[in-house]
Amino acid sequence: MSQKYKFCFGPWNLSEGWDPYGPTTRPPQTFDWKLGELKRLGFDAMMFHDDDAVPDIDSKSEAEIRKATRELKKKLDGEGIAAEMVAPRLWFSPNTIDGAYTSNNPKHRQYAIDRSLRTIDIARILDTDLIVLWLAREGTYVRESKNPRKGVEYLVEAMDKMLAHDKRIRLAIEPKPNEPMDHAYVPTIGHALAIAQQTRDPKRVGALIESAHCTLAGLDPSDEIAFAMSFDKLWSLHLNDQNGLKFDQDKPFGSTNLRSAFNQVRVLEQNKYGSNGEYVCFDVHPFRTTKPEHWVAHLDNSRRTFLKLVEKARTYNESKARQMIADRDYQALDQHVIEHLLGK
Repeated sequence: MSQKYKFCFGPWNLSEGWDPYGPTTRPPQTFDWKLGELKRLGFDAMMFHDDDAVPDIDSKSEAEIRKATRELKKKLDGEGIAAEMVAPRLWFSPNTIDGAYTSNNPKHRQYAIDRSLRTIDIARILDTDLIVLWLAREGTYVRESKNPRKGVEYLVEAMDKMLAHDKRIRLAIEPKPNEPMDHAYVPTIGHALAIAQQTRDPKRVGALIESAHCTLAGLDPSDEIAFAMSFDKLWSLHLNDQNGLKFDQDKPFGSTNLRSAFNQVRVLEQNKYGSNGEYVCFDVHPFRTTKPEHWVAHLDNSRRTFLKLVEKARTYNESKARQMIADRDYQALDQHVIEHLLGK
């Protein structure tokens, strides 16, 4: 176990503290400031939504989008920072109130596809082949309002058009069981990898796992990670933490359930995550109460916790654990893990 990890985060991970029940608590910062903080912290790459890369993308022409993207690429190259992925942000537009790819309105479905194809063009200029699909509004508030089988067909149709648009790109589906939708059509990694098989090129459709999304589905993140890696389909990773089955909290990695965090790191180590160039991304947000002078601590802390748990995974007494497993002494195994994490 000696692989090295590369780390990244996105501009949205330096949020201003707004939530549905209150306004911002920190003043906005420019993209250049956020890029500078990423560089200062020693991260390797940045994640992007299409409108992170090209603000106000819907109001720009194709030529303007290309120009803005080339300017961003020059800025990233100047800092030695890679673009890890690009994702179409399909949940803010008035055209996606009833869903994006699965909207009942064919014009709105076409809008979602067209914007996704522009996202691929942006990714090509930024020199990344990874397109992340967080299917935020693909589902229903009222079950009878949509045909779920038709919804799956619409998703496959959209992905097929993306795969045909660029033969190099890969699609990583990021599942989530709820929020903003009441019921999501692709709630788990199993659903994501199953729908991949229906596309025109299943080898280019994989998954991105977010820790909190697994918890919201009542599943263990380390099991979901191992499941995806058993198919060689874990192409990106959003590590964070979650306090139970509630809204998506995006807490710092390991801040709620340190043992769960340990098992996530351990399964990454066991399966050599990162050996094909994959990044460890932290999709975490500062607490609303965070002062501007402490703005980036949650990102630095998440990486520090991850690296400490890497050391814990590498020093875990596997031989002793195997003896306990062979003896079916799971009480001893349970305590073995606890005492290892406590430093005994």
